[in-house]
Amino acid sequence: MSEHANTGYDEWLDAVADGEGYYLECENGHGSLPPRRVCPRCGATDLEETPLPETGEVETYTVVHVAAPSFADDAPYTTAVADFGPVRLTGVADDDVEVGTEVAATVGETETAGERLLLFERR
Repeated sequence: MSEHANTGYDEWLDAVADGEGYYLECENGHGSLPPRRVCPRCGATDLEETPLPETGEVETYTVVHVAAPSFADDAPYTTAVADFGPVRLTGVADDDVEVGTEVAATVGETETAGERLLLFERR
């Protein structure tokens, strides 16, 4: 992976950590997450940063008991997909989430490698 491969994602995580999360919206109202230069649904190139809703709702989740080596010390952990209106986010959630749980997006670190990742906290 090149050193610039995560540039847009790292900036996005910084914004989420600062309470200023956003998504990219095209003129047709489609939402996507950075890094993007083109809307994945319609191909529009005029994308605007739009504030991410403060909370989302868990749509699905899974508990990982046998993790990849880069997450070995984190297992078991819960990975969830949450609907934040125009976009869906994937992150690590509290162990007691279920479908329909209201969550907020924040940033944390893995225990294994100290890498930043998206976290969901119950609201």
